[in-house]
Amino acid sequence: MKKVLIICAAGISSFLMAKKASEYFQTNGEATVVKAASVIAGAKAISVDEHDIYLVSPQTRQYFEELSKAALKQNKPIEMLPAQAYVPNEKGTEILCTLIQKIS
Repeated sequence: MKKVLIICAAGISSFLMAKKASEYFQTNGEATVVKAASVIAGAKAISVDEHDIYLVSPQTRQYFEELSKAALKQNKPIEMLPAQAYVPNEKGTEILCTLIQKIS
């Protein structure tokens, strides 16, 4: 099972996106679970290598460089999410899930 973590400022908006993405993957029969975390919790998750892929929300781009260095140490992919992949509707969810599939 692939584990993905979306990191955002407080983890609130990313929770909604993670829920929608997980539902999308479940509906399509893919073994991918998407979770959400704040920047602090996300940095900790990276340091202990809890997930396979890390995604950083648009509103936390100022932390991307720091989080990228941590992910590089764990040899894990990390991507900055484009704004269009961070919209909690059908199209935004599809863009987000397509991005996750491409990273895999």
